[in-house]
Amino acid sequence: MRKPKIETTPTKTKICPVCGTKLSENSKRCLVCGTDLAGEPSPKEKKASKIDSQRIPEVRLNLVALIAIIVAFLVLIAVLVFFIVTRGKSTGDETQEALETITATPTLTNTPANTATMTPLPTWTPLPPLDYVVKAGETCLDLGLKFNVSVQSIIDANNLLQECVIAEGMALKIPQPTPTASPVPTATPEAVASDLELCTHTDTIIVDANMTLSGIAANYNVSMMDIKIYNNLSSDIVRQGDKLVIPLCDRLPTAGPTLTPTPLPPYPAPNLLLPRSGEAFSATNEAVTLQWASVASLFPNEVYRVVIQDLTSSEERILTQYVTDTKFILPSSFRPTDNTPHVIQWSVSVARQINQDPNNPIYEEAGAVSAFRVFTWIGSGVSTTPNP
Repeated sequence: MRKPKIETTPTKTKICPVCGTKLSENSKRCLVCGTDLAGEPSPKEKKASKIDSQRIPEVRLNLVALIAIIVAFLVLIAVLVFFIVTRGKSTGDETQEALETITATPTLTNTPANTATMTPLPTWTPLPPLDYVVKAGETCLDLGLKFNVSVQSIIDANNLLQECVIAEGMALKIPQPTPTASPVPTATPEAVASDLELCTHTDTIIVDANMTLSGIAANYNVSMMDIKIYNNLSSDIVRQGDKLVIPLCDRLPTAGPTLTPTPLPPYPAPNLLLPRSGEAFSATNEAVTLQWASVASLFPNEVYRVVIQDLTSSEERILTQYVTDTKFILPSSFRPTDNTPHVIQWSVSVARQINQDPNNPIYEEAGAVSAFRVFTWIGSGVSTTPNP
């Protein structure tokens, strides 16, 4: 059976103006928000309607645009910071340059004058000793005269006794003499050299043993530098046999013969050799030979003074002799006259003649006196008169 068809009549609805709820046409109040639908809307409804109609427009941004804005803001801040730092640094550099530009004016100081520099003396290396074999009859005194050295240097080099006893065939070390430097010269201006080249008043000498440049300059009353410049000497050392030209233009001419250069006194004390101290001589000894070492090559006006004294004699017996050799033979006339041993004392020194009379010479001391030595001598028993 067919069901009867029911015809539906559409119902009319109305919509709540506040919340948009569909209501029936006859509804006087909204079931959801409670709005009165029969009359005029309430003040609350008007206010809500007014607010909805004046809503502030909303701005919506996606995530990519927001990140771009933040990055741009950070870049702007970095640019501002860089500009501020650069500006401050450039300002500081300009200030520093300005400070460096403004410098104080230096104070003028006086430049010291050039001071002449002294030339240092050369250092001499000692020469090695010479090997020598003693020949028959030679003594230390002979070797000293032969090699121009002192006997004491031979004794020290070979560790010999003080009496320097040597024999034939003995091997010895002979020291070589070392040149002695003169004092440091005084600086002289260069103008002196040109003046010396024009000097024609000169004297020529040959350097002898024991001469020094200072002694030669003192003898001729000229400066050491004048002698060095005129002879092209590089140092103050002069050696035996050198030929020197002495410029005499800077001193007053000296009347008479040319002064003979002499070494500066005093000479050292001679070293006594024989006889040994305390040695005894009997009555059979007719003479006693006294020997000593040479102190240097003496000049013509210099001699050795030998003083012998009998210490045991009741009366004063003193004998003084002047000799140029390094030995003296005590004559038998000085021997005691009695038969008892007498103590004889002797010493040697260097003396220099100060006058020109060969018949009546006058001497003065030119060196130190040697140590005293004694020996004994038995008398002959014969009365004799000693020589003056």
